[in-house]
Amino acid sequence: MTVKRVALLTAGGFAPCLSSAVGGLIERYTAIAPEIEIIAYQYGYHGLLTGNSVVVDDAARANAGLLHSFGGSPIGNSRVKLTNAKNLVERGLVAEGEDPLEKAAERLRTDGVDVLHTIGGDDTNTTAADLAHYLEEHGYGLTVVGLPKTIDNDIVPIRQSLGANTAAEQASRFAQNIIGEHRSNPRMLIVHEVMGRACGWLTAEAARRYHGWVQAQPAWNPSIGLSKERWDVHAVFLPELAVDLAGEATRLKAVMDEIGNVNIFLSEGAGVPEIIAEMEANGEEVQRDPFGHVKLDTINPGNWFAKQFAGLIGAEKVMVQKSGYFSRSAAANEEDLQLIARMVDLAVDSALRGVSGVIGNDEEAGDELRAIEFPRIAGHKAFDVNQPWFGELLADLGQPLVPAAAH
Repeated sequence: MTVKRVALLTAGGFAPCLSSAVGGLIERYTAIAPEIEIIAYQYGYHGLLTGNSVVVDDAARANAGLLHSFGGSPIGNSRVKLTNAKNLVERGLVAEGEDPLEKAAERLRTDGVDVLHTIGGDDTNTTAADLAHYLEEHGYGLTVVGLPKTIDNDIVPIRQSLGANTAAEQASRFAQNIIGEHRSNPRMLIVHEVMGRACGWLTAEAARRYHGWVQAQPAWNPSIGLSKERWDVHAVFLPELAVDLAGEATRLKAVMDEIGNVNIFLSEGAGVPEIIAEMEANGEEVQRDPFGHVKLDTINPGNWFAKQFAGLIGAEKVMVQKSGYFSRSAAANEEDLQLIARMVDLAVDSALRGVSGVIGNDEEAGDELRAIEFPRIAGHKAFDVNQPWFGELLADLGQPLVPAAAH
């Protein structure tokens, strides 16, 4: 296969890998196949539908390395689901009766794209596979090579998605400042709400890193009030854990009575079924996005849990703080930069060989780094709460480990 033109797009929510992955792809192609033209669709599938793209010129190639130092996405993202025609018509991206998949595929054909690199989650990459399938059926060959982006680290069967480690590190860093508020009032309850719709990995890993930071401090001064116990995390709530409100309230009230504050790490997906049931019972509308996902910001799990616990543990003041946007827009850390570099090299190699798939360490193939076949890609991989390190973390906190029945 002769590759003349490559297209890049980033889609879905931000993660701390998009900018670096774009920069890495540009650098790699420039180094080994500089004759290949590179274009980038602006704002993901939005740009593909509207024909909004830019050519990666010589200046962009020469300065591609700068992208490793920044978060966000230089080429822009959007939440566009190509199979949700009704939503796309409402947004003016397709005409009534027009097939969005066909329109996007024909844009790729018109633009002469031989390889499409998608940097996104399971929806982003499986949609790209649908485009490739459509074009193949219509006599146009397109190689699609995806890179796995999600701060939730929940793509099946990929061991580690790009950006997740950085997001966990940043959530811990966020907590290091926010939890400093624990002495701003007597009997203070702080809820640190972490992104994670259906998977608690990010919350668990952020709590592990934060707890490790507390344990690693060389000295404390408890006689003046600076105590490890007050700074530590006291509870971690995830979608994969059953939450015994009454039991946890009893445990956390004892903590509050003893040290004067409680710090909770909460995954935004924890308790969502219960919150939705309560809203619907009250006749309230549950809003959903184009993908059918509940809009978590409209049901506000952090506030719900804060209200449940505040009275039960006798909190005088409650603070709910969300680290999601702080974490997901960060520049990739060294751990992620190394993973991005390995995945980018294989992504370009796969593209030049005409091998489609999503690059990742395949958990079902001995963790081999390979182009994983699109039909095997899925989302919402549950966090395994039975991992030893997580059990040790909860044991340190005095919290029982009770997996949720659904998991």
